[in-house]
Amino acid sequence: MTQDTNLKRRHKRIRAKVIGTQARPRLAVYKSNRYLHAQIINDDEGRTLIAGSTKEMGKDKKMSASEKLGAELAKRATAAGIAAVVFDRGGFRYTGRVAKLAEAARKGGLQF
Repeated sequence: MTQDTNLKRRHKRIRAKVIGTQARPRLAVYKSNRYLHAQIINDDEGRTLIAGSTKEMGKDKKMSASEKLGAELAKRATAAGIAAVVFDRGGFRYTGRVAKLAEAARKGGLQF
């Protein structure tokens, strides 16, 4: 099996348990080799409420850009009236850039 196949299998297994609702939308993370993308999604309506990417953060290093993205998402979410989310790591391990984004979002006021 390839890495891509394993990633899809892990993400499918996670998505079976993690569902975003109106009360607690889903914070979904996608990691490419170059950027990190995150969205806050209401799965009941199938709508993306808030989105962000490290592309917007300028020419920072990957780890510091991930932290800035987490803080920015938390700021945008609190402005939109979202206090709690469920975290969808997208099949990626909870380490490195994914963990930095999550920790920064928690520091910014999001609960998960």
